[in-house]
Amino acid sequence: MPFDFQGKHVTVAGLGVSGVPAAKVLHGLGARVTVVNDGDDERARAQAAELEPLGVTVRLGDGDTLPDGTELIVTAPGWKPTKPLFTAAGEAGVPVWGDVELAWRLRGRDGRKAAPWLAVTGTNGKTTTVQMLASILKAAGLRTAAVGNIGVSLLDAVTGGTEYDVLAVELSSYQLHWAPSLRAHSATVLNLAPDHLDWHGSMEAYAADKGRVYEGNTVACVYNVADKATEDLVREADVEEGCRAVGFTLGTPAPGQLGVVEGILVDRAFVEDRQKNAQELAEVSDVDPPAPHNIANALAAAALARAFGVPAAAVRDGLRAFTPDAHRIAHVADVDGVAYVDDSKATNTHATEASLAAYESIVWIAGGLAKGATFDELVTGAAKRLRGAVLIGADRALIREALARHAPEVPVVDLDRTDTGAMLQAVQEAQRLARPGDTVLLAPACASMDMFTNYNKRGDAFAQAVRELGA
Repeated sequence: MPFDFQGKHVTVAGLGVSGVPAAKVLHGLGARVTVVNDGDDERARAQAAELEPLGVTVRLGDGDTLPDGTELIVTAPGWKPTKPLFTAAGEAGVPVWGDVELAWRLRGRDGRKAAPWLAVTGTNGKTTTVQMLASILKAAGLRTAAVGNIGVSLLDAVTGGTEYDVLAVELSSYQLHWAPSLRAHSATVLNLAPDHLDWHGSMEAYAADKGRVYEGNTVACVYNVADKATEDLVREADVEEGCRAVGFTLGTPAPGQLGVVEGILVDRAFVEDRQKNAQELAEVSDVDPPAPHNIANALAAAALARAFGVPAAAVRDGLRAFTPDAHRIAHVADVDGVAYVDDSKATNTHATEASLAAYESIVWIAGGLAKGATFDELVTGAAKRLRGAVLIGADRALIREALARHAPEVPVVDLDRTDTGAMLQAVQEAQRLARPGDTVLLAPACASMDMFTNYNKRGDAFAQAVRELGA
């Protein structure tokens, strides 16, 4: 049954990107809205000043106390389930939704047909895959948008004036945790590796929240053949009768899978007589960049699009039209026969492993805030590809020690500085180590905040340093 918000006491937990839109939408639906927020800084006060004239109550500096009379909490996705606010809600029998859950329940509320969701989650590659998927859907002539964790509000997509045929939805593990009734048309978990364990409490809990994306799927649960944990999540999911498991692989696909044959992306899942037939979708060269992990992203996007009935030609056209975001394995320049590649977005070991696998001979620039990560497995897998390494950032010693254990023959430059100017020196040292045919790869395997505002600024600094080399 639709939730009736009229006169209901709803508490919005957290201002930020999701809280303000949620408060406005709920107020517009007739709810009596109270916003609680941990912080009481200048930005929070400005947001409060935006909401209070509407009649929304805002309590700053107290995000732990459950307001009297609360009948529903709508929380920002990043708020941990262990917060006292949620403990109190559980004891009082108050349901807790995230903004994704709210958006899901508001679909079609204005009388328009509710657009189906094609959902994407995973440890790495979500944004690129969702953007590829939206590009393919648009190439098929469908009204669509890439929304969700990508930074575009699902609430705006659902309650705004634009009518969509289908939505390409990026979902984080946080968002999925707080979205119990979400039921996608089709969905994928691209991969699973330890991440955000401080929030989820364990790898098992993290995987379980990712696996929620498959619950109630109606057409296809798309999994990564190379990552058995994603297939296990499909097996555990409670789906609609007739929903199929569809794998994607960088190898030759079995019936029911998408894969690669002699440089061609092919479909053996959404064709007649899957035992004997395959449909050509695109060439590997249509994927930008054609790195292995990005081809996997393209196959996952193609699988979701094909599950929605998109023709093969639209897959090819959509992939050709797609332009990746900055700082995602982006070629910056060639200088003296050496390629310089910015993958500053590789902020964890899983993403960096994929990045390192894309090149044969690498001078690796790495380091930053490790966030509790260890690097032995990463270095062991990449050792044969490394011509040298240049280490920067607060936790560079952890990488240096892993290199000493597992790749002692690789020359290492350890830059004992964490100022932003260190990037220019790092690039200069990498140039000294590199030979024609090598790739100097910024794939830090760490967060950036010890030296830079974010990974974008780190990538910008790398690109500027490379430009100075070629000047």
